[in-house]
Amino acid sequence: MCRNIRMLFNFDPPVTEDEIRGAALQFVCKISGFNKPSKANEPAFTEAIEQIAHASQRFLSRLETNAPPRSREEEAAKARARGEARFRSGSRAAGDPHEARP
Repeated sequence: MCRNIRMLFNFDPPVTEDEIRGAALQFVCKISGFNKPSKANEPAFTEAIEQIAHASQRFLSRLETNAPPRSREEEAAKARARGEARFRSGSRAAGDPHEARP
């Protein structure tokens, strides 16, 4: 299950419908605790994704900012750097037996 939902506002090029739907799917998975719903829950799951995607699209279209648009490549690079730093510090803190010690 995804740990976090990505920021979608103020990017160049703007967010796509697929990205908004993907964020809605992540949100529904997170709050339901399911990666994939059972057949019995599938209609409710699908409806929730559609409603959240629609509300998100409406919300994002109404936001305003004076900040310059973010670069997707720069934001992805920052996220990778944060992940690498978290991984490095996490493995040491957990006492990874495979990591070389200074």
